[in-house]
Amino acid sequence: MSQRMRVTLPDGSAREVPFGTAARGVAESIGPGLARAAVAARVDGAIWDLDRPIERDVSLAILTDRDPEALEVLRHSAAHVLATAVRELFPGAGIGFGPPIEDGFYYDFAVPRPFTPDDLERIEARMGQVAQADYPFVREVVDREAANRRFADDPLKLERIGELGDDETITVYTDGPFTDLCRGPHVPRTGRLKHFKLLHAAGAYWRGDEKRQMLQRIYGTAWFKKEDLEAYLHRLEEARKRDHRVLGRQLDLFSISDVVGPGLVLWHPRGAMIKWLLSRAVEDDNVANGYDLVYTPNVTKEELFRISGHLPLYATNQYPPMAAGAGEAEDVRYRVKPMNCPMHALIYKSQQRSYRDLPIRLSEVANVYRNEKSGTLHGLLRVRGLSMDDAHIFCTMEQIEDEIFLCLDQVDRLVRLTFGFELDFEVSTRPEERLGSDEVWDRAEAVLTQALDRKGIAYRMDEGGGAFYGPKIDIKFRDAIGRVWQGPTIQLDFNLPERFELEYTGPDNRPHRPVMIHRAIYGTLERFTGNLIEHFAGAFPVWLAPEQVRVIPISDAQADAARDLAKRLKAAGLRAHVDDRTETLNYRIREGEMQKVPYMAVVGQREAESDSLALRVRGAGKKQEVLPVAAFLDRIREEVRTRALAP
Repeated sequence: MSQRMRVTLPDGSAREVPFGTAARGVAESIGPGLARAAVAARVDGAIWDLDRPIERDVSLAILTDRDPEALEVLRHSAAHVLATAVRELFPGAGIGFGPPIEDGFYYDFAVPRPFTPDDLERIEARMGQVAQADYPFVREVVDREAANRRFADDPLKLERIGELGDDETITVYTDGPFTDLCRGPHVPRTGRLKHFKLLHAAGAYWRGDEKRQMLQRIYGTAWFKKEDLEAYLHRLEEARKRDHRVLGRQLDLFSISDVVGPGLVLWHPRGAMIKWLLSRAVEDDNVANGYDLVYTPNVTKEELFRISGHLPLYATNQYPPMAAGAGEAEDVRYRVKPMNCPMHALIYKSQQRSYRDLPIRLSEVANVYRNEKSGTLHGLLRVRGLSMDDAHIFCTMEQIEDEIFLCLDQVDRLVRLTFGFELDFEVSTRPEERLGSDEVWDRAEAVLTQALDRKGIAYRMDEGGGAFYGPKIDIKFRDAIGRVWQGPTIQLDFNLPERFELEYTGPDNRPHRPVMIHRAIYGTLERFTGNLIEHFAGAFPVWLAPEQVRVIPISDAQADAARDLAKRLKAAGLRAHVDDRTETLNYRIREGEMQKVPYMAVVGQREAESDSLALRVRGAGKKQEVLPVAAFLDRIREEVRTRALAP
């Protein structure tokens, strides 16, 4: 009798099948419809090829195009189809890595010159031919010698093979004429790839190392349904229109100069106003909720980061040390700070603390500097000079839940209600390498999940995604066109209190360790401002707009009345500007529209004589509303007070 194995399905039912049966065979036994729709399989939680033999008792789920994991498999296969096409059109191309990524895939190639738009058109057309050929994806397990022989002409692959451990399984995948070193999994055949698009090409250093050779990376996207591809391409077009780097120039918000350095932002007056308003909003909220404001230096002896544990673990993200100051020992070195938490820990430690003093909440909008790789820099979204709306709360274990509630309420006020973002929550749990006992982690993770449960907030678990010093709540927000951005974070920390020997005197008159909560609402003001520029397409809410009202006299005869109106607006705390240039009225109105000013107050002779204005509202076309100046002041002040999303 042949050996059999037990396969447990998602509904709890089980099937006895011959040893070595693949997931496809199980799908066929369930029904022909499922077998046709099957893309891959989940075997004991891992994603497998549909035709990979199973050789033990397992839990099995058949994945179809309805499963998110299946889309990732499709995109991985699309990357291989891309590489197949490139190798056919550019036979000498070296093959780097080709993973699926969010919303698509990429592949890196070593070629003599950058790919052109015409190249991408040819490659995409050849990808269509590879897909139509309907080649099977064939998986093979090979030994190291065979792998080296297979890729003898490709040094990039040979380097990767040399890094594999002796106990690692080496697999290669072949589709038609192309073979690649790959872990898989893949869709059964290239013909499953029907709806795809190559997007652009860019340079990328091999292994992300600026000291290594420059490769050419081709980005693409792939979807199971045509309408999903079309919707995604539409979102991309919308994203291009909202690109914060383009709008930043158009609206004169910021610039980044090669003379200053990449990733270091020069905030222009209009952009600086936005940054200041965001800083003030979070600081006002902090003060109203029991935080104390602190300020800390931008540089410190590097010994601080040895105590905190950031050196040597965080050394690659820190700028090199600076020599000691005059009169100091030669072996003393200084660093610009990449984070504030060690200094906040020292402020806590500066005096004896009692349990009656806790919680202690310290907040600081501070400049920090991180030596990010140049290839990762992207406008305001990834910079080297960061302004963090940082806060650290020192509390007892019993106080954690209330402090989490406070942080969640701040996120709700300052992010969801103020800007209209939809929020997604994750709880990231203990990683394999961590500090602290399992009992402490059990309690900390339970506090985070219970806090979200009691708030009625849905969340998903990110198992093993916590920091080595504690679990955390990660909050992501969706913008106006559905993109997801990394947002606020609330992290529990048992590490720094231990390393800095922080204490408070408890009711038992004995010393105890506080828990430290790291909390950021915006994250960094640079990234959050970039997010807001793209979310609002540069059309900021009235309270945040760097210019709230543009006063436009129809002719020179109304110029004095327009200036008087602007003075009244400014006296009321509003940001107003008079455009009394000699250009035509339509030209000046059009420029105000281009600058996305929420309100334009047009002053003609009738308005000048009646203490009124002809109001043009952003987004309302040519429609004008004549109203008394006093009524307009009441209206706009209320919009600023309530932080209305639109004028």
